[in-house]
Amino acid sequence: MASTRDLVIASLSAAAGAAAAAAALRFMSSCTTSSVRPQNLSLATNGSAAQRPPKQSPFDPTKREGYISWDDYFMAIAFLSAERSKDPNRQVGACLVSQEGIILGIGYNGFPRGCSDDKLPWAKKSANGDPLETKYPYVVHAEVNAILNTNHASAAGQKLYVTMFPCNECAKIIIQSGVSEVIYFVEKRIDNSAHVYVASHKLLSMAGVKVRKHQPQMAHIPIKFQEP
Repeated sequence: MASTRDLVIASLSAAAGAAAAAAALRFMSSCTTSSVRPQNLSLATNGSAAQRPPKQSPFDPTKREGYISWDDYFMAIAFLSAERSKDPNRQVGACLVSQEGIILGIGYNGFPRGCSDDKLPWAKKSANGDPLETKYPYVVHAEVNAILNTNHASAAGQKLYVTMFPCNECAKIIIQSGVSEVIYFVEKRIDNSAHVYVASHKLLSMAGVKVRKHQPQMAHIPIKFQEP
């Protein structure tokens, strides 16, 4: 009898343990599923993540929400253009836009047309101290390329979006081309080159070119190559 009773108790304990384990497994599974479920956090507004709005009913007459602003749109094109740069250290992009919101030209930093980017150096410094072994004597800056890539349209009175604040040499060309406003994303002062940016600010201010720092409304704008 004692052995039978012990067997029954052991069987009940095993069944209870199995039930508890199954319940715990279901709970852990539900928690894991909810934590890893894709949340489609593809847009971020005002620096924080935000879900993309659900698709509207085809009978809804209102416009969709979550579209990007003009400033973010043109600066995003400048950033996308920068991805074309072969420069291994710094990729800069620019987008020239008319006052009516028409894109006139885009550009990125690279070597002049007809000059092979496989035969010229991309180095920032020369081991021999020879400036001709660095990229600087050869590279055309993004701002200049955007102005020159306008298909003969005038840059006078137009706006220039750049991912990085222009140096003094680019500022001269911006002024001479007649650009009326520069919108930049970041200003970097590296090594002992601060004077070129101080001079740039001074020149643009004296020439009456409006300068402002871009204030993004979205932290990132994803691009997916898929059927809309």
